[in-house]
Amino acid sequence: MSTNLTKREIVLEIYKKTNFPQKQVVETVQRTLDIIQNALAAGRNVELRNFGVLEVQVRKQRIGRNPNKPEAEVVIPQRAVVKFKSGKILKQQLAKIDLAKLSPPPAPPAA
Repeated sequence: MSTNLTKREIVLEIYKKTNFPQKQVVETVQRTLDIIQNALAAGRNVELRNFGVLEVQVRKQRIGRNPNKPEAEVVIPQRAVVKFKSGKILKQQLAKIDLAKLSPPPAPPAA
């Protein structure tokens, strides 16, 4: 399985392809992320054509259980969450992934 993509890697990739000053690329990437974050925090959905949509949804209040004390019920309050729906091109690219490479390794046999 590959490692996660970081903001730093995004900056370096843009820098290599554009030769814009790294400081300018860092500021542009950060401003882009700030705009997306502020829109979501204001309850707005973010649509990025062919990539996907970040949607703000409300999760209902529910009863949960503490795994360490399963006899005790815990109220999980209503809250806002962000859901991602992939766009057409991303869906097409995901369909081509070798799923065997993404699968976790099998668990060792119990002794």
